[in-house]
Amino acid sequence: MPPAPSAALPVQVQYVEAHDKGDGLIAAALVAHLDTLQAQPGFVGAELLTSPAQPGLVLIASRWTCPAPQLPLPAGAKSWVFEVQEARGAVSGEG
Repeated sequence: MPPAPSAALPVQVQYVEAHDKGDGLIAAALVAHLDTLQAQPGFVGAELLTSPAQPGLVLIASRWTCPAPQLPLPAGAKSWVFEVQEARGAVSGEG
């Protein structure tokens, strides 16, 4: 069994996904949601992601040292939470 994650490292990653219809409303709603995350206990960091390969898809990836909060999501958004099993690089504290 792997050792328990350090309290300073993320134990959960939450993804929030929505599809923007080209009018920018969903993207703006996700930016507003992103802005609320840093005030939550256990917040480590988050990014707003898009991909040229998937136009209209907008994601927030956030990392937490405790269970991710169950905040209200923008209309049409979906959310998934994953448990961190292993990590590498900056997120893991490796140099």
